[in-house]
Amino acid sequence: MRDHDIPDRTRDSHRLPGETADIGLAVGLGAARDHPAIRAVGALSEVGAWEVLFAGSAAIWAAGAVRGDSRMAAAGRHMLGAGLLASVVKTTLKRLVHRTRPNVLMETGLYARGWLGPNDGPWQSFPSGHAAVSVAVARAVARTRPRARHIAHAAAGGVVAAQVLRGAHYPADVIAGALIGLAAEAAVNRLVGAVPQAAGPDVASTPIGV
Repeated sequence: MRDHDIPDRTRDSHRLPGETADIGLAVGLGAARDHPAIRAVGALSEVGAWEVLFAGSAAIWAAGAVRGDSRMAAAGRHMLGAGLLASVVKTTLKRLVHRTRPNVLMETGLYARGWLGPNDGPWQSFPSGHAAVSVAVARAVARTRPRARHIAHAAAGGVVAAQVLRGAHYPADVIAGALIGLAAEAAVNRLVGAVPQAAGPDVASTPIGV
């Protein structure tokens, strides 16, 4: 069966504004999810998984502490705090809202969305955890290491895009996840206070905002 011929056996007949377009875009963009190149991109995007980002952030914090580098330690702590808050928010939303993933729709024809529901991965498309945590950590890197902001943002953008291409999320899922990440990093920065930035000619002249 071709992806555009998928019978939509929906379990919620009431569609939200833009939801039909969101579904159609996800199916169209995810049509090549089994191509080797897309599979490779999907595998690389696992660098945006919370386990990897938490471990990396904690390692930077620990390395800074061991070396006596307060800026490095503060950067790692900020990255970890932003990622943790983003993860808590996205996990809470996944428990409150169920939405079957695009690959479920494309493989079985089933689309379901509603409140609560199965606490199971295929039913937890909204929001994207990869997007939430990777964007939160990327913004923390940009705030503490301004010269690395382009690399950090590009890496997070690649992780976000890969989730749609691999059929794991709808565009609305990754947008929501990215917004969670932005808000989480801004909240941690507001609560904890300004984090020392790495020395460099562009630090004073580069505003980092949300």
